[in-house]
Amino acid sequence: MSMPTPNTIKIGGACGFWGDSSLGTEQLLKVPGIQYITYDYLAELTLAIMAGMRMKNPEHGYALDFIDLMKRTLPAAKSKGIKIIANAGGLNPAGCAAALQQAMIEAGHTIRIGVVSGDDATGTLGQLRKDGVELRDQHSSQAAPPFFLTANAYLGAFPIAAALDAGADIVITGRVVDSAMVLGALVHEFKWQTTDLNPLAQGSLAGHIVECGAQATGGLFTDWQQVPDWANIGYPIVEVAADGSFELSKPEGTGGLVNKAVATEQLLYEIHDPANYALPDVVCDFTTVNIEETGPNRVRIYGATGKAPSDLYKVCATYPEGFRCIGMLSIVGFDAHAKAKRTGETILERTRAMFKRQGLADYTRTSIEIIGSETDLGPHAQVQLGHEAMMRIAITHSDKKAAAIFSREIAPAGTSYAPGTSGNFGMGRPNVTPLVKMFSCFVPKHMQTAAVQVGGENIQYQEPEHPKARAETHPTTEQSFDEITVPRELLGKPLIEIAHGRSGDKGDTSNVGIVARKPEYWPVLRYLLRPKNVKNHLAHLVKGEVHTFELPQVQAFNLVMKEALDGGGMTSMRNDPLGKGMAQVMLNMKITE
Repeated sequence: MSMPTPNTIKIGGACGFWGDSSLGTEQLLKVPGIQYITYDYLAELTLAIMAGMRMKNPEHGYALDFIDLMKRTLPAAKSKGIKIIANAGGLNPAGCAAALQQAMIEAGHTIRIGVVSGDDATGTLGQLRKDGVELRDQHSSQAAPPFFLTANAYLGAFPIAAALDAGADIVITGRVVDSAMVLGALVHEFKWQTTDLNPLAQGSLAGHIVECGAQATGGLFTDWQQVPDWANIGYPIVEVAADGSFELSKPEGTGGLVNKAVATEQLLYEIHDPANYALPDVVCDFTTVNIEETGPNRVRIYGATGKAPSDLYKVCATYPEGFRCIGMLSIVGFDAHAKAKRTGETILERTRAMFKRQGLADYTRTSIEIIGSETDLGPHAQVQLGHEAMMRIAITHSDKKAAAIFSREIAPAGTSYAPGTSGNFGMGRPNVTPLVKMFSCFVPKHMQTAAVQVGGENIQYQEPEHPKARAETHPTTEQSFDEITVPRELLGKPLIEIAHGRSGDKGDTSNVGIVARKPEYWPVLRYLLRPKNVKNHLAHLVKGEVHTFELPQVQAFNLVMKEALDGGGMTSMRNDPLGKGMAQVMLNMKITE
Protein backbone atom coordinates (compact mmCIF):
# COMPACT_ATOMS: atom_id res chain seq x y z
CA MET A 1 0.00 0.00 0.00
CA SER A 2 1.50 3.30 -1.07
CA MET A 3 2.03 6.30 1.15
CA PRO A 4 0.62 9.62 -0.07
CA THR A 5 3.16 11.77 -1.86
CA PRO A 6 3.57 15.40 -0.77
CA ASN A 7 1.22 16.33 -3.62
CA THR A 8 -1.58 13.82 -2.97
CA ILE A 9 -4.29 13.44 -0.35
CA LYS A 10 -5.32 9.93 0.73
CA ILE A 11 -9.00 9.42 1.59
CA GLY A 12 -10.95 6.28 2.46
CA GLY A 13 -14.67 5.68 2.07
CA ALA A 14 -15.84 3.61 5.06
CA CYS A 15 -19.61 3.68 4.70
CA GLY A 16 -21.95 3.59 1.71
CA PHE A 17 -25.30 3.77 3.49
CA TRP A 18 -26.91 3.73 6.93
CA GLY A 19 -26.51 0.09 7.92
CA ASP A 20 -23.19 -0.60 6.21
CA SER A 21 -20.60 -2.78 7.95
CA SER A 22 -18.12 -1.43 10.48
CA LEU A 23 -15.48 -3.43 8.58
CA GLY A 24 -14.59 -0.40 6.45
CA THR A 25 -13.51 1.65 9.45
CA GLU A 26 -11.48 -1.22 10.89
CA GLN A 27 -9.65 -1.67 7.58
CA LEU A 28 -9.01 1.97 6.78
CA LEU A 29 -7.64 2.86 10.22
CA LYS A 30 -4.80 0.41 9.49
CA VAL A 31 -3.90 1.86 6.08
CA PRO A 32 -0.53 3.67 6.15
CA GLY A 33 -0.75 7.36 5.41
CA ILE A 34 -4.52 7.70 5.23
CA GLN A 35 -5.57 11.25 6.07
CA TYR A 36 -9.37 11.27 5.91
CA ILE A 37 -12.16 8.72 6.31
CA THR A 38 -15.62 9.63 5.01
CA TYR A 39 -19.03 8.17 5.84
CA ASP A 40 -22.08 8.50 3.62
CA TYR A 41 -25.19 7.60 5.63
CA LEU A 42 -27.89 9.43 3.73
CA ALA A 43 -30.16 8.53 0.85
CA GLU A 44 -33.60 9.89 0.02
CA LEU A 45 -35.12 6.81 1.65
CA THR A 46 -32.93 7.27 4.74
CA LEU A 47 -34.22 10.79 5.33
CA ALA A 48 -37.79 9.45 5.27
CA ILE A 49 -36.84 6.88 7.94
CA MET A 50 -35.14 9.55 10.04
CA ALA A 51 -38.26 11.69 9.77
CA GLY A 52 -40.21 8.86 11.41
CA MET A 53 -37.56 8.60 14.15
CA ARG A 54 -37.77 12.31 14.88
CA MET A 55 -41.57 12.13 15.09
CA LYS A 56 -41.17 9.61 17.93
CA ASN A 57 -38.28 11.44 19.65
CA PRO A 58 -37.38 15.04 18.71
CA GLU A 59 -33.80 14.46 19.94
CA HIS A 60 -33.24 11.76 17.33
CA GLY A 61 -33.28 12.03 13.54
CA TYR A 62 -29.63 11.11 13.03
CA ALA A 63 -27.69 7.83 12.61
CA LEU A 64 -27.66 6.60 16.20
CA ASP A 65 -25.21 3.77 15.56
CA PHE A 66 -22.63 6.28 14.30
CA ILE A 67 -22.11 7.30 17.93
CA ASP A 68 -21.32 3.72 18.96
CA LEU A 69 -18.91 3.35 16.04
CA MET A 70 -17.10 6.58 16.90
CA LYS A 71 -16.82 5.58 20.57
CA ARG A 72 -14.73 2.63 19.42
CA THR A 73 -12.72 4.26 16.65
CA LEU A 74 -12.52 8.06 16.86
CA PRO A 75 -9.79 8.20 19.54
CA ALA A 76 -7.59 5.91 17.40
CA ALA A 77 -8.27 8.04 14.34
CA LYS A 78 -7.26 11.22 16.17
CA SER A 79 -4.07 9.64 17.49
CA LYS A 80 -3.08 8.87 13.89
CA GLY A 81 -4.02 12.32 12.62
CA ILE A 82 -6.94 10.97 10.58
CA LYS A 83 -9.88 13.35 10.13
CA ILE A 84 -13.47 12.06 9.94
CA ILE A 85 -16.21 13.54 7.74
CA ALA A 86 -19.73 12.11 8.00
CA ASN A 87 -23.26 13.13 7.03
CA ALA A 88 -24.53 11.03 9.94
CA GLY A 89 -26.23 14.14 11.34
CA GLY A 90 -29.20 13.54 9.05
CA LEU A 91 -32.07 15.75 10.16
CA ASN A 92 -30.36 16.69 13.43
CA PRO A 93 -26.61 17.29 13.04
CA ALA A 94 -26.43 19.36 16.23
CA GLY A 95 -28.04 16.51 18.19
CA CYS A 96 -25.62 14.01 16.67
CA ALA A 97 -22.65 16.21 17.57
CA ALA A 98 -23.92 16.72 21.13
CA ALA A 99 -24.34 12.97 21.65
CA LEU A 100 -20.84 12.31 20.31
CA GLN A 101 -19.32 15.07 22.45
CA GLN A 102 -20.93 13.61 25.57
CA ALA A 103 -19.65 10.13 24.71
CA MET A 104 -16.12 11.47 24.23
CA ILE A 105 -16.21 13.40 27.52
CA GLU A 106 -17.38 10.29 29.39
CA ALA A 107 -14.50 8.32 27.83
CA GLY A 108 -11.97 11.00 28.77
CA HIS A 109 -11.17 12.12 25.22
CA THR A 110 -10.95 15.66 23.86
CA ILE A 111 -12.29 15.89 20.32
CA ARG A 112 -12.88 19.06 18.34
CA ILE A 113 -16.21 18.50 16.56
CA GLY A 114 -17.34 20.52 13.56
CA VAL A 115 -20.99 20.77 12.56
CA VAL A 116 -22.37 21.85 9.19
CA SER A 117 -26.06 22.72 9.25
CA GLY A 118 -28.40 25.09 7.46
CA ASP A 119 -29.80 22.48 5.10
CA ASP A 120 -33.27 22.55 6.70
CA ALA A 121 -35.42 24.05 3.94
CA THR A 122 -38.86 23.92 5.54
CA GLY A 123 -38.76 27.67 6.18
CA THR A 124 -37.55 28.35 2.65
CA LEU A 125 -40.40 26.38 1.08
CA GLY A 126 -42.84 28.14 3.37
CA GLN A 127 -41.53 31.54 2.29
CA LEU A 128 -41.73 30.61 -1.38
CA ARG A 129 -45.37 29.65 -0.87
CA LYS A 130 -46.05 32.97 0.85
CA ASP A 131 -44.45 34.68 -2.13
CA GLY A 132 -46.91 32.93 -4.44
CA VAL A 133 -44.44 30.49 -5.97
CA GLU A 134 -46.12 27.30 -7.15
CA LEU A 135 -43.97 24.40 -5.97
CA ARG A 136 -43.92 21.31 -8.19
CA ASP A 137 -41.99 18.06 -7.99
CA GLN A 138 -38.98 18.05 -10.31
CA HIS A 139 -39.69 14.50 -11.50
CA SER A 140 -43.48 14.23 -11.71
CA SER A 141 -44.51 17.93 -11.90
CA GLN A 142 -47.04 17.10 -9.17
CA ALA A 143 -48.12 20.03 -7.00
CA ALA A 144 -46.66 20.23 -3.50
CA PRO A 145 -48.61 18.68 -0.59
CA PRO A 146 -50.20 20.95 2.04
CA PHE A 147 -47.29 20.53 4.46
CA PHE A 148 -43.94 18.76 4.81
CA LEU A 149 -42.51 16.62 7.59
CA THR A 150 -38.99 17.51 6.48
CA ALA A 151 -37.30 19.46 3.72
CA ASN A 152 -33.55 19.51 3.22
CA ALA A 153 -31.36 21.29 0.70
CA TYR A 154 -28.33 19.49 -0.70
CA LEU A 155 -25.44 21.71 0.40
CA GLY A 156 -21.96 21.60 -1.09
CA ALA A 157 -18.34 21.14 -0.03
CA PHE A 158 -17.22 24.62 1.01
CA PRO A 159 -18.87 24.63 4.48
CA ILE A 160 -17.10 21.32 5.22
CA ALA A 161 -13.80 22.87 4.14
CA ALA A 162 -14.49 25.82 6.45
CA ALA A 163 -14.97 23.48 9.43
CA LEU A 164 -11.67 21.77 8.61
CA ASP A 165 -9.99 25.16 8.21
CA ALA A 166 -11.11 25.92 11.78
CA GLY A 167 -9.40 22.81 13.13
CA ALA A 168 -12.18 20.24 13.38
CA ASP A 169 -11.08 16.65 14.08
CA ILE A 170 -14.42 15.40 12.82
CA VAL A 171 -17.07 17.14 10.73
CA ILE A 172 -20.71 16.07 11.10
CA THR A 173 -23.14 17.34 8.50
CA GLY A 174 -26.80 17.27 7.72
CA ARG A 175 -27.82 16.91 4.08
CA VAL A 176 -24.97 17.58 1.69
CA VAL A 177 -24.45 16.00 -1.71
CA ASP A 178 -22.77 12.65 -1.19
CA SER A 179 -19.55 13.62 -2.97
CA ALA A 180 -19.17 16.82 -0.91
CA MET A 181 -17.47 15.04 1.97
CA VAL A 182 -14.47 14.05 -0.14
CA LEU A 183 -14.54 17.32 -2.06
CA GLY A 184 -14.65 19.30 1.20
CA ALA A 185 -11.42 17.68 2.35
CA LEU A 186 -9.78 18.41 -1.01
CA VAL A 187 -10.91 22.05 -1.04
CA HIS A 188 -9.42 22.41 2.44
CA GLU A 189 -6.12 20.73 1.51
CA PHE A 190 -5.55 22.19 -1.95
CA LYS A 191 -7.24 25.55 -1.32
CA TRP A 192 -9.31 25.17 -4.47
CA GLN A 193 -11.48 28.15 -5.31
CA THR A 194 -14.96 28.18 -6.83
CA THR A 195 -13.38 29.07 -10.17
CA ASP A 196 -11.26 25.87 -10.21
CA LEU A 197 -13.99 24.04 -12.06
CA ASN A 198 -11.99 21.15 -13.50
CA PRO A 199 -10.37 20.19 -10.17
CA LEU A 200 -13.77 20.56 -8.48
CA ALA A 201 -15.27 18.19 -11.05
CA GLN A 202 -12.47 15.66 -10.57
CA GLY A 203 -12.69 15.93 -6.78
CA SER A 204 -16.43 15.42 -7.00
CA LEU A 205 -15.81 12.33 -9.12
CA ALA A 206 -13.47 10.96 -6.45
CA GLY A 207 -16.23 11.49 -3.92
CA HIS A 208 -18.80 9.94 -6.22
CA ILE A 209 -16.68 6.82 -6.69
CA VAL A 210 -16.18 6.14 -2.96
CA GLU A 211 -19.54 7.37 -1.63
CA CYS A 212 -21.14 3.91 -1.89
CA GLY A 213 -18.35 2.10 -0.08
CA ALA A 214 -17.53 -1.34 -1.45
CA GLN A 215 -19.44 -0.75 -4.68
CA ALA A 216 -16.15 0.79 -5.87
CA THR A 217 -14.16 -2.32 -4.96
CA GLY A 218 -16.20 -5.15 -6.46
CA GLY A 219 -19.50 -4.92 -4.64
CA LEU A 220 -22.46 -5.41 -7.03
CA PHE A 221 -20.05 -6.09 -9.93
CA THR A 222 -21.75 -7.81 -12.87
CA ASP A 223 -19.07 -10.51 -13.00
CA TRP A 224 -19.46 -11.26 -9.31
CA GLN A 225 -17.76 -14.64 -9.68
CA GLN A 226 -14.46 -12.81 -10.28
CA VAL A 227 -14.62 -10.96 -6.95
CA PRO A 228 -12.71 -12.83 -4.21
CA ASP A 229 -13.37 -12.89 -0.47
CA TRP A 230 -16.66 -11.04 -0.08
CA ALA A 231 -16.40 -11.59 3.69
CA ASN A 232 -13.39 -9.26 3.85
CA ILE A 233 -14.13 -7.03 0.87
CA GLY A 234 -11.85 -4.01 0.88
CA TYR A 235 -13.30 -0.52 1.20
CA PRO A 236 -12.18 2.12 -1.31
CA ILE A 237 -9.23 4.47 -1.09
CA VAL A 238 -8.56 7.42 -3.38
CA GLU A 239 -5.20 9.20 -3.61
CA VAL A 240 -5.96 12.58 -5.13
CA ALA A 241 -3.49 14.95 -6.80
CA ALA A 242 -3.72 18.74 -6.84
CA ASP A 243 -5.35 18.70 -10.29
CA GLY A 244 -8.05 16.31 -9.01
CA SER A 245 -6.84 13.22 -10.86
CA PHE A 246 -6.71 10.21 -8.57
CA GLU A 247 -5.92 6.55 -8.15
CA LEU A 248 -8.52 4.18 -6.74
CA SER A 249 -7.40 1.17 -4.69
CA LYS A 250 -8.28 -0.85 -1.58
CA PRO A 251 -6.37 -1.94 1.55
CA GLU A 252 -3.75 -4.63 1.02
CA GLY A 253 -4.76 -8.13 2.08
CA THR A 254 -8.49 -7.50 1.66
CA GLY A 255 -11.00 -9.08 -0.67
CA GLY A 256 -12.80 -7.38 -3.49
CA LEU A 257 -11.64 -6.24 -6.90
CA VAL A 258 -10.53 -2.92 -8.39
CA ASN A 259 -10.22 -2.79 -12.17
CA LYS A 260 -11.43 -0.69 -15.08
CA ALA A 261 -14.76 -2.49 -15.40
CA VAL A 262 -15.61 -2.15 -11.70
CA ALA A 263 -14.65 1.53 -11.66
CA THR A 264 -16.63 2.24 -14.83
CA GLU A 265 -19.74 0.61 -13.41
CA GLN A 266 -19.48 2.85 -10.34
CA LEU A 267 -18.74 5.93 -12.46
CA LEU A 268 -22.15 5.45 -14.10
CA TYR A 269 -24.04 4.93 -10.85
CA GLU A 270 -26.97 7.37 -10.60
CA ILE A 271 -25.38 10.16 -12.67
CA HIS A 272 -28.22 10.67 -15.21
CA ASP A 273 -26.90 12.95 -17.99
CA PRO A 274 -23.13 12.32 -17.72
CA ALA A 275 -22.26 15.61 -19.40
CA ASN A 276 -24.30 17.57 -16.87
CA TYR A 277 -24.01 15.94 -13.46
CA ALA A 278 -25.24 18.89 -11.43
CA LEU A 279 -23.82 19.54 -7.97
CA PRO A 280 -23.94 22.69 -5.80
CA ASP A 281 -20.31 23.59 -6.50
CA VAL A 282 -19.87 22.45 -10.11
CA VAL A 283 -21.64 20.83 -13.04
CA CYS A 284 -19.49 17.84 -13.98
CA ASP A 285 -18.89 16.49 -17.46
CA PHE A 286 -17.94 12.83 -17.09
CA THR A 287 -18.02 12.07 -20.83
CA THR A 288 -14.33 13.03 -20.98
CA VAL A 289 -13.25 10.71 -18.15
CA ASN A 290 -10.51 8.13 -18.72
CA ILE A 291 -9.92 5.06 -16.56
CA GLU A 292 -6.63 3.15 -16.77
CA GLU A 293 -5.42 0.12 -14.84
CA THR A 294 -2.05 1.01 -13.28
CA GLY A 295 -1.43 -2.16 -11.27
CA PRO A 296 -3.16 -4.99 -9.43
CA ASN A 297 -6.33 -3.62 -7.81
CA ARG A 298 -5.44 -0.06 -8.80
CA VAL A 299 -6.81 2.28 -11.46
CA ARG A 300 -6.13 5.90 -12.39
CA ILE A 301 -9.15 8.10 -13.12
CA TYR A 302 -8.78 11.49 -14.78
CA GLY A 303 -10.24 13.83 -17.38
CA ALA A 304 -13.49 15.07 -15.83
CA THR A 305 -14.23 18.70 -16.65
CA GLY A 306 -16.34 21.23 -14.82
CA LYS A 307 -18.85 23.93 -15.67
CA ALA A 308 -20.37 26.63 -13.52
CA PRO A 309 -23.18 25.48 -11.20
CA SER A 310 -26.68 26.88 -11.17
CA ASP A 311 -27.94 29.33 -8.55
CA LEU A 312 -30.32 26.70 -7.14
CA TYR A 313 -30.11 24.03 -4.45
CA LYS A 314 -31.94 20.76 -4.86
CA VAL A 315 -34.37 20.08 -2.01
CA CYS A 316 -35.68 16.68 -0.92
CA ALA A 317 -38.82 16.91 1.21
CA THR A 318 -41.01 14.29 2.87
CA TYR A 319 -44.70 14.25 3.70
CA PRO A 320 -47.17 11.72 5.17
CA GLU A 321 -49.84 10.04 3.09
CA GLY A 322 -51.56 7.29 5.05
CA PHE A 323 -50.13 3.95 6.11
CA ARG A 324 -48.52 0.89 4.59
CA CYS A 325 -48.02 -2.76 5.48
CA ILE A 326 -46.14 -5.60 3.78
CA GLY A 327 -46.64 -9.30 4.45
CA MET A 328 -44.81 -12.38 3.16
CA LEU A 329 -45.57 -16.10 3.15
CA SER A 330 -43.64 -19.03 1.72
CA ILE A 331 -45.60 -21.80 0.05
CA VAL A 332 -44.18 -25.18 -0.93
CA GLY A 333 -45.42 -28.18 -2.82
CA PHE A 334 -47.32 -28.85 -6.01
CA ASP A 335 -48.55 -25.76 -7.91
CA ALA A 336 -46.75 -23.54 -5.39
CA HIS A 337 -46.90 -20.40 -7.55
CA ALA A 338 -50.60 -20.76 -8.30
CA LYS A 339 -51.32 -21.35 -4.62
CA ALA A 340 -49.28 -18.28 -3.68
CA LYS A 341 -51.14 -16.07 -6.13
CA ARG A 342 -54.54 -17.26 -4.91
CA THR A 343 -53.45 -16.76 -1.29
CA GLY A 344 -52.61 -13.12 -1.90
CA GLU A 345 -55.84 -12.50 -3.79
CA THR A 346 -57.83 -14.15 -0.98
CA ILE A 347 -56.26 -11.96 1.70
CA LEU A 348 -57.33 -8.87 -0.24
CA GLU A 349 -60.82 -10.27 -0.88
CA ARG A 350 -61.36 -11.15 2.79
CA THR A 351 -60.08 -7.85 4.16
CA ARG A 352 -62.08 -5.81 1.67
CA ALA A 353 -65.22 -7.56 2.88
CA MET A 354 -64.24 -6.68 6.45
CA PHE A 355 -63.70 -3.05 5.48
CA LYS A 356 -67.14 -2.90 3.90
CA ARG A 357 -68.82 -4.30 7.01
CA GLN A 358 -67.01 -1.77 9.20
CA GLY A 359 -67.58 1.22 6.93
CA LEU A 360 -63.93 1.59 5.97
CA ALA A 361 -62.67 2.74 2.58
CA ASP A 362 -60.88 0.46 0.13
CA TYR A 363 -57.10 0.25 -0.12
CA THR A 364 -55.42 3.11 -1.90
CA ARG A 365 -52.94 0.69 -3.52
CA THR A 366 -52.22 -3.05 -3.49
CA SER A 367 -49.52 -5.29 -4.91
CA ILE A 368 -49.01 -9.06 -5.06
CA GLU A 369 -45.63 -10.40 -6.20
CA ILE A 370 -44.73 -14.07 -6.41
CA ILE A 371 -41.00 -14.05 -5.77
CA GLY A 372 -39.36 -16.89 -7.64
CA SER A 373 -41.54 -16.51 -10.73
CA GLU A 374 -39.27 -13.89 -12.35
CA THR A 375 -41.77 -11.09 -11.73
CA ASP A 376 -39.14 -8.46 -12.56
CA LEU A 377 -38.63 -9.95 -16.02
CA GLY A 378 -42.32 -9.61 -16.89
CA PRO A 379 -43.03 -11.08 -20.34
CA HIS A 380 -39.39 -12.18 -20.67
CA ALA A 381 -39.65 -14.64 -17.77
CA GLN A 382 -38.52 -18.15 -18.63
CA VAL A 383 -38.58 -19.80 -15.21
CA GLN A 384 -39.87 -23.33 -14.86
CA LEU A 385 -42.28 -22.84 -11.97
CA GLY A 386 -40.92 -24.92 -9.13
CA HIS A 387 -41.90 -26.54 -5.87
CA GLU A 388 -41.74 -23.39 -3.73
CA ALA A 389 -42.74 -19.74 -3.95
CA MET A 390 -42.64 -16.61 -1.80
CA MET A 391 -45.80 -14.51 -1.81
CA ARG A 392 -45.19 -10.82 -1.07
CA ILE A 393 -48.28 -8.68 -0.57
CA ALA A 394 -48.16 -4.92 0.03
CA ILE A 395 -50.93 -2.41 0.70
CA THR A 396 -51.44 1.24 1.48
CA HIS A 397 -54.49 2.73 3.18
CA SER A 398 -55.56 6.12 4.45
CA ASP A 399 -56.73 4.61 7.78
CA LYS A 400 -54.37 2.90 10.22
CA LYS A 401 -57.26 0.78 11.52
CA ALA A 402 -57.76 -0.78 8.09
CA ALA A 403 -54.04 -1.43 7.65
CA ALA A 404 -54.04 -3.18 11.05
CA ILE A 405 -56.87 -5.45 9.88
CA PHE A 406 -54.75 -6.42 6.90
CA SER A 407 -51.79 -7.13 9.19
CA ARG A 408 -53.88 -9.53 11.29
CA GLU A 409 -55.13 -11.45 8.24
CA ILE A 410 -51.74 -12.69 6.97
CA ALA A 411 -51.19 -15.47 9.52
CA PRO A 412 -54.63 -17.13 9.10
CA ALA A 413 -53.40 -18.32 5.72
CA GLY A 414 -51.42 -20.92 7.68
CA THR A 415 -54.58 -22.87 8.49
CA SER A 416 -57.21 -21.59 6.08
CA TYR A 417 -55.84 -21.67 2.55
CA ALA A 418 -53.24 -23.65 0.61
CA PRO A 419 -51.41 -26.81 1.71
CA GLY A 420 -47.72 -26.20 2.24
CA THR A 421 -48.19 -22.66 3.56
CA SER A 422 -45.33 -21.65 5.82
CA GLY A 423 -43.36 -18.49 6.34
CA ASN A 424 -42.68 -15.84 8.93
CA PHE A 425 -45.18 -16.87 11.60
CA GLY A 426 -42.49 -16.84 14.28
CA MET A 427 -41.77 -13.17 13.53
CA GLY A 428 -45.27 -12.01 14.41
CA ARG A 429 -47.60 -9.80 12.46
CA PRO A 430 -46.15 -7.40 9.90
CA ASN A 431 -45.83 -3.83 11.16
CA VAL A 432 -48.12 -1.03 10.07
CA THR A 433 -45.97 2.02 9.37
CA PRO A 434 -46.65 5.58 8.23
CA LEU A 435 -46.36 5.99 4.47
CA VAL A 436 -43.84 8.78 3.96
CA LYS A 437 -43.54 10.12 0.43
CA MET A 438 -40.86 12.29 -1.12
CA PHE A 439 -41.07 15.59 -2.98
CA SER A 440 -38.09 17.09 -4.82
CA CYS A 441 -37.74 20.66 -6.05
CA PHE A 442 -35.25 23.51 -6.27
CA VAL A 443 -34.81 26.67 -4.19
CA PRO A 444 -32.65 29.76 -4.80
CA LYS A 445 -29.28 29.44 -3.09
CA HIS A 446 -29.54 32.91 -1.63
CA MET A 447 -32.51 31.75 0.47
CA GLN A 448 -30.57 28.89 2.10
CA THR A 449 -27.67 29.74 4.41
CA ALA A 450 -25.15 27.14 5.54
CA ALA A 451 -23.92 27.39 9.13
CA VAL A 452 -20.62 26.11 10.53
CA GLN A 453 -19.79 25.44 14.17
CA VAL A 454 -16.51 24.05 15.51
CA GLY A 455 -15.77 23.18 19.13
CA GLY A 456 -19.13 24.57 20.19
CA GLU A 457 -18.46 28.00 18.68
CA ASN A 458 -20.05 29.53 15.61
CA ILE A 459 -17.66 30.12 12.73
CA GLN A 460 -18.23 33.11 10.50
CA TYR A 461 -19.10 31.48 7.19
CA GLN A 462 -20.40 32.90 3.97
CA GLU A 463 -20.81 30.77 0.86
CA PRO A 464 -18.19 31.95 -1.64
CA GLU A 465 -19.39 33.42 -4.89
CA HIS A 466 -19.59 30.86 -7.68
CA PRO A 467 -19.15 31.53 -11.40
CA LYS A 468 -22.38 32.21 -13.23
CA ALA A 469 -23.72 29.33 -15.28
CA ARG A 470 -24.61 29.85 -18.92
CA ALA A 471 -27.22 27.53 -20.36
CA GLU A 472 -25.45 27.23 -23.69
CA THR A 473 -22.44 25.62 -22.01
CA HIS A 474 -24.53 22.66 -20.84
CA PRO A 475 -25.36 20.68 -24.00
CA THR A 476 -26.78 17.20 -23.64
CA THR A 477 -24.93 14.08 -24.76
CA GLU A 478 -28.01 12.12 -25.65
CA GLN A 479 -26.84 9.87 -28.43
CA SER A 480 -27.73 9.55 -32.09
CA PHE A 481 -27.98 6.09 -33.62
CA ASP A 482 -26.29 4.43 -36.56
CA GLU A 483 -27.64 1.44 -38.44
CA ILE A 484 -25.20 -1.48 -38.28
CA THR A 485 -25.08 -5.16 -39.08
CA VAL A 486 -24.99 -7.11 -35.83
CA PRO A 487 -22.45 -9.98 -35.97
CA ARG A 488 -24.36 -13.21 -36.51
CA GLU A 489 -22.56 -15.00 -33.68
CA LEU A 490 -24.11 -12.54 -31.20
CA LEU A 491 -27.72 -12.88 -32.35
CA GLY A 492 -30.03 -14.36 -29.73
CA LYS A 493 -27.55 -13.98 -26.89
CA PRO A 494 -28.39 -11.89 -23.80
CA LEU A 495 -26.83 -8.45 -23.49
CA ILE A 496 -24.74 -9.63 -20.53
CA GLU A 497 -22.55 -11.51 -23.03
CA ILE A 498 -21.23 -8.19 -24.37
CA ALA A 499 -21.82 -5.73 -21.52
CA HIS A 500 -21.62 -5.02 -17.81
CA GLY A 501 -24.38 -3.12 -16.02
CA ARG A 502 -25.21 -1.32 -12.78
CA SER A 503 -28.42 0.37 -11.70
CA GLY A 504 -29.64 2.86 -9.13
CA ASP A 505 -32.40 5.37 -8.54
CA LYS A 506 -33.42 8.97 -8.02
CA GLY A 507 -37.01 9.04 -6.84
CA ASP A 508 -39.14 7.35 -9.50
CA THR A 509 -36.34 7.52 -12.08
CA SER A 510 -34.15 4.50 -12.77
CA ASN A 511 -30.55 4.92 -13.89
CA VAL A 512 -28.88 1.96 -15.63
CA GLY A 513 -25.25 2.13 -16.71
CA ILE A 514 -24.15 -0.24 -19.49
CA VAL A 515 -20.45 -0.83 -20.26
CA ALA A 516 -19.08 -2.59 -23.35
CA ARG A 517 -16.95 -5.61 -22.48
CA LYS A 518 -14.76 -5.05 -25.57
CA PRO A 519 -14.25 -2.03 -27.88
CA GLU A 520 -15.79 -3.95 -30.81
CA TYR A 521 -19.06 -4.25 -28.88
CA TRP A 522 -19.43 -0.46 -28.63
CA PRO A 523 -21.20 0.05 -32.00
CA VAL A 524 -23.44 -2.95 -31.33
CA LEU A 525 -24.54 -1.42 -28.03
CA ARG A 526 -25.05 1.98 -29.68
CA TYR A 527 -27.46 0.30 -32.06
CA LEU A 528 -29.24 -1.89 -29.51
CA LEU A 529 -29.70 0.72 -26.77
CA ARG A 530 -31.97 3.01 -28.72
CA PRO A 531 -34.64 4.41 -26.38
CA LYS A 532 -37.45 2.60 -28.20
CA ASN A 533 -35.64 -0.74 -27.77
CA VAL A 534 -35.03 -0.11 -24.09
CA LYS A 535 -38.63 1.00 -23.56
CA ASN A 536 -39.98 -2.08 -25.31
CA HIS A 537 -37.85 -4.42 -23.22
CA LEU A 538 -38.80 -2.73 -19.94
CA ALA A 539 -42.41 -1.83 -20.78
CA HIS A 540 -43.71 -3.90 -17.86
CA LEU A 541 -41.68 -1.72 -15.46
CA VAL A 542 -41.09 1.65 -17.15
CA LYS A 543 -44.06 3.94 -17.80
CA GLY A 544 -42.27 7.19 -18.70
CA GLU A 545 -39.64 8.45 -21.11
CA VAL A 546 -36.35 6.68 -21.79
CA HIS A 547 -33.14 8.58 -22.58
CA THR A 548 -29.81 7.05 -23.64
CA PHE A 549 -26.56 8.96 -23.01
CA GLU A 550 -23.10 7.88 -24.10
CA LEU A 551 -19.61 8.09 -22.60
CA PRO A 552 -17.30 7.22 -25.51
CA GLN A 553 -14.04 7.45 -23.57
CA VAL A 554 -15.02 4.48 -21.39
CA GLN A 555 -17.29 2.88 -24.04
CA ALA A 556 -20.36 3.10 -21.86
CA PHE A 557 -23.96 4.25 -21.92
CA ASN A 558 -26.29 5.63 -19.30
CA LEU A 559 -29.99 4.82 -19.55
CA VAL A 560 -32.33 7.19 -17.71
CA MET A 561 -35.90 5.96 -17.36
CA LYS A 562 -38.72 8.05 -15.90
CA GLU A 563 -41.67 6.61 -13.96
CA ALA A 564 -39.78 3.35 -13.68
CA LEU A 565 -39.95 2.40 -9.99
CA ASP A 566 -43.64 2.57 -9.09
CA GLY A 567 -43.01 5.84 -7.28
CA GLY A 568 -39.61 4.83 -5.90
CA GLY A 569 -38.35 4.72 -2.32
CA MET A 570 -40.98 4.21 0.37
CA THR A 571 -43.74 4.98 -2.13
CA SER A 572 -43.05 1.96 -4.32
CA MET A 573 -44.99 -1.24 -3.74
CA ARG A 574 -42.39 -3.39 -5.48
CA ASN A 575 -39.97 -5.85 -3.98
CA ASP A 576 -37.20 -3.81 -5.68
CA PRO A 577 -38.25 -0.21 -4.95
CA LEU A 578 -34.79 1.24 -5.68
CA GLY A 579 -34.31 -0.53 -9.01
CA LYS A 580 -31.19 -2.38 -7.84
CA GLY A 581 -32.10 -5.25 -10.16
CA MET A 582 -32.98 -3.10 -13.18
CA ALA A 583 -29.54 -3.57 -14.76
CA GLN A 584 -29.91 -7.32 -14.44
CA VAL A 585 -33.27 -7.12 -16.21
CA MET A 586 -31.72 -4.95 -18.92
CA LEU A 587 -28.80 -7.34 -19.41
CA ASN A 588 -31.33 -10.10 -20.05
CA MET A 589 -32.38 -8.36 -23.30
CA LYS A 590 -31.68 -10.54 -26.33
CA ILE A 591 -29.38 -9.23 -29.07
CA THR A 592 -31.32 -8.83 -32.32
CA GLU A 593 -30.78 -7.41 -35.80
